[in-house]
Amino acid sequence: MSKIYKAEVKDIPKIQNLAKITWPITFKDILSPPQLEYMVNKMYSTNELWHQIEGGKIFFWIVEIEKAFSGFMSYELHSPNQSHIKIHKLYIHPTAQGKGLGKELLKKLEEFGKAQGFENLTLNVNKYNLPAINFYKKQGFIKVKEEIIPIGNGYIMDDYVYSKKISAKD
Repeated sequence: MSKIYKAEVKDIPKIQNLAKITWPITFKDILSPPQLEYMVNKMYSTNELWHQIEGGKIFFWIVEIEKAFSGFMSYELHSPNQSHIKIHKLYIHPTAQGKGLGKELLKKLEEFGKAQGFENLTLNVNKYNLPAINFYKKQGFIKVKEEIIPIGNGYIMDDYVYSKKISAKD
């Protein structure tokens, strides 16, 4: 049985630890070791995560199976002009993958979004991360555009943007 709850500052070490486990596995054939290290250090620094969690713009959910930390998702609400929820991160521990936790997190976010009147979920995914692309397609996401995002130190994120309609609004 899994449990999903809102992350707090005390959960930052769990998030950092999981990022250090999942990123090398996920991106070993996509990113160079220096870029991988740069991105993990930048995106998962204690200061960065603290500002996201405490700042009230980025929200993290933690998922556990039998009290074992198994994954996390972060998202940002864009309203009223854009009326979508932007998923920033969704990572599941390698030993917990295939157990439906990613689907559970997305379903919970979709239900939350519908209840709050949001129209779409959006996310970026690396163009070469085929397992993630296939996962999102199976969950009903469709590719809407491509983006190249400079992230500093001469590195870029070469992504597809995917979206999923979650309301029947006209």
